[in-house]
Amino acid sequence: MDITIHTSFLPHDDPEASLAFYRDILGFEVRNDVGTGKMRWITVGPAGQPDTSILLAPPTADPGITDDERRTITEMMAKGTYGWILLATKDLNATFDKLQAGDAEVVQEPTEQPYGVRDCAFRDPAGNMVRIQELR
Repeated sequence: MDITIHTSFLPHDDPEASLAFYRDILGFEVRNDVGTGKMRWITVGPAGQPDTSILLAPPTADPGITDDERRTITEMMAKGTYGWILLATKDLNATFDKLQAGDAEVVQEPTEQPYGVRDCAFRDPAGNMVRIQELR
């Protein structure tokens, strides 16, 4: 069986703020941007990795969810408990410095974890946890 991860989903509630974070601070390429206003589906990904993407999408746009579910999603996003992603880099210190200089919300500075990885953590503009670990 030959299966790859093509696209992961992260919610957004402000497409322009998400673009500023993923494109301008992290340096991801914008692969697709459809819709208008807050109802935009934006696909971004790391340069040089065209087969790996993140879909930034409005999570409450699905017509199949209830008003109660929409409220729950909105509350979870506000607390930062709805979405998260784990990224990796060869130079964690430089990546951390770039994100911090871009005014990203720091959750954890670079730390050697007891489970054998060195990582840091930020929140994107929608509250999603973005953990970045150092490749060894």
